[in-house]
Amino acid sequence: MKSEVEERSDEIPLCGNRRPKIFTSDFRIPTSDLLITFYSFKTVLRTMITNKLFYFVLLLLLLSCCTSKSGKKGNPELSSSEQIALKPPMGWNSFDAFDCRINEEQFKKTVDFMAENLLQFGWNYAVIDYIWWHPSPGDWKNPKFRYGHPNIRYAADGKPLDPTTIDEFGRLLPAVERFPSAAGGKGFKPLADYVHGKGLKFGIHIMRGIHRYAAYNKLPVKGTLFNLGDLVEKSDTCKWCNHMYGVDAFKPGAQEYYNSLFELYASWDVDFIKVDDILFPTYHKEEIEMIRKAIDKCGRPMVLSLSPGEAPLDMAGHVIKNANMWRISADFWDDWEKLKHNFKLLEEWAPFQKTGTWPDADMLPIGRLSVDGRPHGPERNSKFTWPEHYTLLSLWSISRSPLMIGADLLNSSDSTMLFLTNPEVIAVNQNSSGNRPLYTTENESVWVADDPETVAKYIALFNLADSASTINFDFNSIELKGKVKIRDLWKREDLGIFETGYSINLQPHGAALIKIVMD
Repeated sequence: MKSEVEERSDEIPLCGNRRPKIFTSDFRIPTSDLLITFYSFKTVLRTMITNKLFYFVLLLLLLSCCTSKSGKKGNPELSSSEQIALKPPMGWNSFDAFDCRINEEQFKKTVDFMAENLLQFGWNYAVIDYIWWHPSPGDWKNPKFRYGHPNIRYAADGKPLDPTTIDEFGRLLPAVERFPSAAGGKGFKPLADYVHGKGLKFGIHIMRGIHRYAAYNKLPVKGTLFNLGDLVEKSDTCKWCNHMYGVDAFKPGAQEYYNSLFELYASWDVDFIKVDDILFPTYHKEEIEMIRKAIDKCGRPMVLSLSPGEAPLDMAGHVIKNANMWRISADFWDDWEKLKHNFKLLEEWAPFQKTGTWPDADMLPIGRLSVDGRPHGPERNSKFTWPEHYTLLSLWSISRSPLMIGADLLNSSDSTMLFLTNPEVIAVNQNSSGNRPLYTTENESVWVADDPETVAKYIALFNLADSASTINFDFNSIELKGKVKIRDLWKREDLGIFETGYSINLQPHGAALIKIVMD
């Protein structure tokens, strides 16, 4: 029997010696196979052709095919909006690395990298973050905000003075100076086609509300006699981005405006929408509901992500009903105290997690961040230590937070990519159930989850202290009896047989993630 105390002092990611591919697929019978099967019964059918039974059998076959084509895929107990995110979404978002300035060339290179190196492990959403409608956001020195902040300037009467790319119905369009494929009114459709051609899914960020240019010029709401200037609440503005006014949900034309937005995004084949300035500091209940209705009406399934946090716990029932993922934390960066704070937030939100709706602890600030010193601090590699890397991804996985990489992928280290492509760790995030904290103290935390395919348990052990410490896990805490096998998911190796518990010495701010299998 192996020693029941293990030592963890890794300086680089431990993901085994290989990076095996993960393949998943939905089983479908190809049409060609159905035809072959049909003609293989040709002789039988000839004997039935003059019999009324033939028509009855044929009718049953047709009804069966129609049902399989049109029936709801997945769990029938879930709503159509929940079906789109049966597992926590995984992917990449441009903000942590590129702020509001990513362009088409940079985005395509990132998509190419994802398709080649990350897609096989489940990282399949590529999301363009905010202010994609401005030709050069943040190109003037704003004395009130950080370097490169994308606020725009206004005349005394409220007229916007900086350029905005917008259509005749007040709907923002990609700036062709940054996204040349959008020229000629094509919007993001060509870029979405490129992403889909690589096997990935395409997402965009939007700000809640109506752009002030559209309100100032009283542009019409598509398909109505209303104008956007009459729909806005001028006192309802974002505190950190001055492009938009909030929408008065009780005015005629408000729902039609949001319907027109998502009609446009559906025509671009968008798969993922991140809506900002909608959860905190004010929870905009009515606009969340209008957005939900607009997505349901547009005819294209889209993951709905709401931001920023911290989302109010007392609105849990409402946000679960309307969104697929929602930020429970404020903007999360490579800072240990912010990571430690997320233990509290994820514990509070754990009872509200369910299939199709996911509390979101924010993007993963690892790899190369803040290109050209934007949006947060100098350009750098993540300040997280390697033990803190393990804690970050172990916590996000055992709590089933969505996983969105924030790095400049093309300029991040091989160690970072190896760290992100451990299939056994990713499987905890994507496939576990019953995720819950056993306890959290000032210096340590233990979480547990179930493997729904077996009777196995996943255990995450965290050293929150500033010095090395041994974390002890007593099997009685989960009513586990008898001998069990333990596998280290980060090392991807079996540790042996254990009877009463498991202990491991962890570096400061370090973590272990294990799988317990009944012997």
